[in-house]
Amino acid sequence: MALLEIKNVVKRFGDFTAVDNVSLSIEAGEFFTLLGPSGCGKTTLLRMLAGFEAPDEGQILLDGQDMSRVPPEKRPVHTVFQSYALFPHMTVRQNIAFPLKMAGWDAKKIATQVDELLEDVRLTQFGDRYPHEMSGGQRQRVAIARALVDRPRLLLLDEPLSALDAKLREQMQLELINLQKEVGITFVYVTHDQGEALALSHRIAVMNNGQVEQLDTPETIYSYPKNRFVADFIGQCNVLDAEVAAVGGDDTMTIAIKGCGQMRVRAKAGAAPGQKGWFALRPEKIKVGRALPSDADEAHFKGRVNDCLYRGDVTIYMVEVGDGVLIETMLPNSAPGLAKLFDDDDSVEIAWRFDAGSFVTE
Repeated sequence: MALLEIKNVVKRFGDFTAVDNVSLSIEAGEFFTLLGPSGCGKTTLLRMLAGFEAPDEGQILLDGQDMSRVPPEKRPVHTVFQSYALFPHMTVRQNIAFPLKMAGWDAKKIATQVDELLEDVRLTQFGDRYPHEMSGGQRQRVAIARALVDRPRLLLLDEPLSALDAKLREQMQLELINLQKEVGITFVYVTHDQGEALALSHRIAVMNNGQVEQLDTPETIYSYPKNRFVADFIGQCNVLDAEVAAVGGDDTMTIAIKGCGQMRVRAKAGAAPGQKGWFALRPEKIKVGRALPSDADEAHFKGRVNDCLYRGDVTIYMVEVGDGVLIETMLPNSAPGLAKLFDDDDSVEIAWRFDAGSFVTE
């Protein structure tokens, strides 16, 4: 049995349905992320897990017990907020100890538990400091330590890294991964940042309009999006108008991409000739060169560079092919010296394997 089961949960605010019949299961020890744009329902769902909101329909089961009407303070669940919510007049040690003190723990036992948590979050030398004397990343670690001090069954994290700068955010992502492995507690993480979700999670639920669009591993969601919304939302992606031309018997099918022509792609379950949709293809899956060898397993096009964008580690090239179709490609800048390979209006060829992209529908 899963640690946490969400069954047919609905939450309405007046005429607006914030969470619309969501069902999913989360395993013990999992780092699970709710990902989606603002207003998709992810934070509302998290608030129901914490007990700050009650579902209008459905069940929230923790270890098989329905928590839907259990108040927050009675749940073995803690939440870390974006604001950290630390007590400014308390030291780091006192902040972390506070939940145990309120629960009536013995002072010696509290001290031992706090020492363990300070070591877990690598803040042993900061126990006597106050929050205003620490960096944003350090305060965030204090907030996590306080939430973990009584070893809850579930830790909820509501966009805890969004206030940090990019470099510190990346550092904290690594720290969160290591901390979660070390303490073994189930994390449910809410974010709108696709890169963060891909980096941190064992599994991701991509949400939109109160529903789960796709639930899978980061690798599967990124490489094989279920529909157009997921393809568009997760990372950079070419999404090209397409129609199924023929379905083969070898796990492939033929699609016609508007302005480009026909090509063989991975079969999609239930696809039928004449079905309209889109071809989703990640830029880094595409080869680019002055001239490329032909390969029976690849789609192959001639085109010209329409525009380019240098990003330091990679350069994005917009290549115009067929009837004015623009395809975004990406090349790593791994060569020494100036790495830009092509200029605007250069003639190039692009190619990708038949299984590099996916045919998706709404």
